[in-house]
Amino acid sequence: MTEAARTIAPAPVRKSLVVAAPPETAFAVFTARMGRWWPPSHSINAAPLADVVIEPFAGGRWYERGADGSTAPWGEVLDWAPPYRLVLAWRLDATWTYQPALETIVEVTFTPDGAGTRVDLEHRHLERYAAAVETAREALDGPRGWGGLLALFGAACVEASVSGLD
Repeated sequence: MTEAARTIAPAPVRKSLVVAAPPETAFAVFTARMGRWWPPSHSINAAPLADVVIEPFAGGRWYERGADGSTAPWGEVLDWAPPYRLVLAWRLDATWTYQPALETIVEVTFTPDGAGTRVDLEHRHLERYAAAVETAREALDGPRGWGGLLALFGAACVEASVSGLD
């Protein structure tokens, strides 16, 4: 048996929640309004976080904008299928540094669920973190990772449903 055959890929990080908003609103809050719910503590830019931008097309950039106008790339849009599916390349390593050669995948689906939307997020290909895979997976799956981020997103969906998108 070769070394490659004995390697077991780590399980993807999977998180789900149901939000009190239709898929169109949930998709818009996740994409066009990410900077409103993404916490400032989760910034890689030297300047304070002003916004998170996902350009609305396949091939678009995913980045943060600092209060001084500077930008810091996170990845890019691989698939843009509103309001039901979004696939992003995440190019941040386990130390939260942009690495253009690194590509893990974040896929988010938005499925009607009664009066709301079931949002399923999967962050996969974690084996690409190589020696840092355990550190990366623990951070992405921990309370300050995708689960905590989706809780903030869910609250933003409620706010958007009550007040409307502006």
